[in-house]
Amino acid sequence: MRGTSGASLAAAQERFEPVLRSAAGEAATLGEQLFAVVTALDESGALRRSLADPSRDGEDKARLVAAVLDGRFDERVVDLVSGLARSRWSDESDLTDAVERLGLDAVLASAESRGALETVEDELFRLTRALAGQRETRQALSDQSASPERRAALADALVEGKVDPVTLLLVRRATTTLRGRRFVPTLLWYGDVAAERRKRLVAAVTSATVLTAAQEERLGGILENAYGRPVQLNVSVDPAVVGGLRIQVGADVVDSTVLSRLADARRRLAG
Repeated sequence: MRGTSGASLAAAQERFEPVLRSAAGEAATLGEQLFAVVTALDESGALRRSLADPSRDGEDKARLVAAVLDGRFDERVVDLVSGLARSRWSDESDLTDAVERLGLDAVLASAESRGALETVEDELFRLTRALAGQRETRQALSDQSASPERRAALADALVEGKVDPVTLLLVRRATTTLRGRRFVPTLLWYGDVAAERRKRLVAAVTSATVLTAAQEERLGGILENAYGRPVQLNVSVDPAVVGGLRIQVGADVVDSTVLSRLADARRRLAG
């Protein structure tokens, strides 16, 4: 997804990531609800067009989301989809794809919260490798003429009781909701997203002076404890900040520089 749609998705992911971190294990439920929204959009061209219509007022589209989802979906999901409806999309299908990607992010975040993301990635990879020599099974799992229930039963026979609950959830989704794709390529995509999520977080750090190795190590440890995963520090020096540190990790910004405090003091005096 590129251009306007890619920018809209990236902005939504930045807003949603802190929600997923605080949701922890509940993130799987948020993901499943987002998958339900994907199904609703796939099944209703009128709804999809209404929410992606660039000529329609964003707040009007957000009210439509609330009318459809309120009372049946978690308020965090309603808020996210409302934000997506306010955004701009190059094509109406991009909105649905964005909801699906955010649902996948949520499900994988639930595994990450309990330290199982690497396990899920490995299980998805091993399953695709195991199916390499099973042409008939691959076809059956992607057979659109068969009922989703029949495909799900076949998937369960392959993995139920043998894999992490998140892996099972994703395997079932890959076969019951094909969305024009085949089963194995969908699993490969899921695995790629899991691998992307497992990469180190990058913290952009701006300091008034060069940090010592010990200071960098201590800061890295603090951030790793805060985010629950390794953090790569990209440190730059800017004498204009006078003192303190400015740290940005994704959408999170911690600004403790003297310059920031002086600016805040000036705002208070002016107010």
